[in-house]
Amino acid sequence: MSSGAKFPSRSFLLYWRAEAVSGLGTYVTLFALQTLVVLTMHGSAAQVGWLNAVRWLPYLVVGLVVGAIVDHRRRQPIMVATDWVQAALLVTIPLMWWLGLLSFPALLVIVLVYGTASVIHGAAAVALLPRLVARQHLQRAHARCDGTDAAAMTAGPALGGLLVSALGAPVAVLVDAASYVYSAITVSRIDAAEPPPTAGATTKGLLREIVHGLRWVYRSSGLASLALATHGWFVGNAIIGVVLAPYALNTLGMTAFQFGVLGAAGGIGAILGAAITTRVGLLLGTGRTIIVCHVITTAGVLVMIAAGHGLSGWAAVAVLGAGQLLYGLAMGMSNSHEMSYRQLVTPDDLQARTNTTLRSLNRAVMVVVAPVAGILADGWGMRPTLVVAAIIFGLVAAGLAATSFRTVRAPI
Repeated sequence: MSSGAKFPSRSFLLYWRAEAVSGLGTYVTLFALQTLVVLTMHGSAAQVGWLNAVRWLPYLVVGLVVGAIVDHRRRQPIMVATDWVQAALLVTIPLMWWLGLLSFPALLVIVLVYGTASVIHGAAAVALLPRLVARQHLQRAHARCDGTDAAAMTAGPALGGLLVSALGAPVAVLVDAASYVYSAITVSRIDAAEPPPTAGATTKGLLREIVHGLRWVYRSSGLASLALATHGWFVGNAIIGVVLAPYALNTLGMTAFQFGVLGAAGGIGAILGAAITTRVGLLLGTGRTIIVCHVITTAGVLVMIAAGHGLSGWAAVAVLGAGQLLYGLAMGMSNSHEMSYRQLVTPDDLQARTNTTLRSLNRAVMVVVAPVAGILADGWGMRPTLVVAAIIFGLVAAGLAATSFRTVRAPI
């Protein structure tokens, strides 16, 4: 991409729209799957943990290989194909429910295959963006994508709450299936100047490239401090992802609609974060902005814990929603800086490997932590488990602040 290319280009706008619409559907599905387990199947926090673990398991199993393969392929066709696959898989959930065949093990199998397609799609999507946007516009491109993702985070759970209340959780996932169809059609219209695919790699060659990607991330690139901090963040995030639904629905007795309002609060926070992130980055620099975001995340979890202290009804919703808003604000501010900095220091032929390596290891953390968090929450209690998450986020902020990364300033 030429350094003088205008922003936003037609190709980026198509990419942006496709990711925005499929993102909205994904948030509906994430909400619907958790309520499906907790309310429809009367599952426990441990089962929510297993559901989340299976959702991210493909990153652990195939993530590193996918990154090496995608670096040898045109990324646009991969995105289109995986959009169609994800749409077809999601349709099977309401279909099996209508036929009386939807059990928890069957749901886990569907989610596992869906997650595998999502890994491949994500590797291609992240690696395609630097081919559509000039280097000096990368942070703004990520901020714009984050803004629409935040809007989806706001509308998705609220829409999911209405759909689950009116139609049931299994039917709600059809919205996501439709969003993937739209994404496949839209991405196919992108005019992407991509180099031709290289010859098929051998098993030995793939292993060598995977190792090269790992060495690049943790040694040569200077990304090690940020990578390790992000791994720690995902430990805390895995705990939140498991505990939040049973904490809100069971411990605090919220309805599906009220739980949807919580998700909307997080989305509003993320919209605000994405709206101010470029200005904050100009003021503080990349490193300090990300550290401040981790501090805000810690504060958000502490507010969530306070919601369970003698509160009920809409008072509990308000306090828990305030915690979610802070949590979303931090995510909306931090992601564009992390992603753009990572891509700015990474060569094109390592984009998929770098991003998928980090995503794979981050999701591997979630695969390991999510079931443990569910078991811990069932046996120890929801609020004590949230305290553990707050401590982890606080340690991440302090650890990153102690490194030289705090002085990093990427072009904005």
